[in-house]
Amino acid sequence: QVLLEESGGGSVQSGGSLRLSCRASGYNYTGYCMLWFRQYPEKERERVAAVDGDGSTILADSVRGRFAVSRDNAENTLFLQMNTLKPEDTAMYYCATGTRATIATRRCPRLAADIGYWGQGTQVTVSS
Repeated sequence: QVLLEESGGGSVQSGGSLRLSCRASGYNYTGYCMLWFRQYPEKERERVAAVDGDGSTILADSVRGRFAVSRDNAENTLFLQMNTLKPEDTAMYYCATGTRATIATRRCPRLAADIGYWGQGTQVTVSS
């Protein structure tokens, strides 16, 4: 059973930092895409960051220079280091992997509608 468990969310002041973790189990994710999405109330989930099958990282324009994504393959864990946080980063953050067709995808989907597996989410709140 595929299971993605996020942790590390919380409340911080503007300019602060948080580190999100996503522990994956039920499958060997080495060599496959893992991603972070976020969702504002009443909005669709948007891709924030990803690590594709060859280890290349992808960051949304809105977080580039402030966030960093990495993974520990030995621990099947994905990280999102968030620095210089802004109130507009306030959202629910979700870990994700795979597509609707297969969990074993090396290239990372861009759209939430194409994602196959989701974590339960962790809330990040940034106050001004």
